[in-house]
Amino acid sequence: MDRLRRLRVSPAMRDMVRENHVRTEELIYPVFVMEGQDICSPVKSMPGICQYSPDRLPEELDRVVKAGVGAVLLFGIPAHKDETGSGAYDEHGIVQEAIRFIKAEEKYRHLLVIADVCLCEYTSHGHCGLVKDGEILNDETLPLLARTAVSYAAAGADIVAPSDMMDRRVGVIREALDAHGFTNIPIMAYSAKFASAFYGPFRDAAHSAPGFGDRRTYQMDPANRREAMREVEEDILEGADMVIAKPGIAYMDIIRDIAEKYNIPIAAYNVSGEYSMVKAAAANGWIDEKKTVMEIMVGFKRAGAKMIITYHALDVAGWLR
Repeated sequence: MDRLRRLRVSPAMRDMVRENHVRTEELIYPVFVMEGQDICSPVKSMPGICQYSPDRLPEELDRVVKAGVGAVLLFGIPAHKDETGSGAYDEHGIVQEAIRFIKAEEKYRHLLVIADVCLCEYTSHGHCGLVKDGEILNDETLPLLARTAVSYAAAGADIVAPSDMMDRRVGVIREALDAHGFTNIPIMAYSAKFASAFYGPFRDAAHSAPGFGDRRTYQMDPANRREAMREVEEDILEGADMVIAKPGIAYMDIIRDIAEKYNIPIAAYNVSGEYSMVKAAAANGWIDEKKTVMEIMVGFKRAGAKMIITYHALDVAGWLR
């Protein structure tokens, strides 16, 4: 007679038969870099997360290295915004300079630097593409996204990650990278990115809230499951090397669907709202933060994620030691 509890009788037994594991090597930590000097500005809606000017960035990077986390995802906050998001593809833009700094410093050079490719932090209207008469333009935006990706690669980025959700942008970025000699730079595409209420705190952190309307004409409807597979398939056909499902917790079924259908590395993005809810509940004593976060992390792995993008990364790395 089966007695499944035999395999749960002790910590050592449970460790031995555990099916899924969270590893520090698979964690990706988002970092916000802001133009200016002597800035370490706490994000009020994201406890423990700050925006850093380049001169203060080593404080955060030292914590990343000490924790043993091997990858960072960079978001830039420029001093100037305009209708075309020119700061995104400026050779001396905030993210480009941050990448150069990281790659020039011996103690940070081993870090995998992933550069988020989008215009929303850089446009005066806050949308991810060019705008005309209230419409977010798709094809007209693509050359600017490609230009941004190439500028990040030229600065030394290891991976580019288009998050804009414009149709065909992966193919255009791949062509541009290859044409400029960056054939070995992978694309980590935000393929299944839903128009979610969980992004609120991030928009505080990145100063990227849309100035009008919302992003539902280009980000996915949360009710659509099969459409996510169409998005993923299109991105793979266009040259994506890895894909991201975003948000994470409420979309583990999407992660599972991708894992079962496609042989491609998947990153779960444990987004700002998910992070802040856990932090708020833990601060009030309603949940055990460590146990809750680790349960979420293993949930992503169980669903099929290979990598996890999370603001909890430094804490998780510490707990795994």
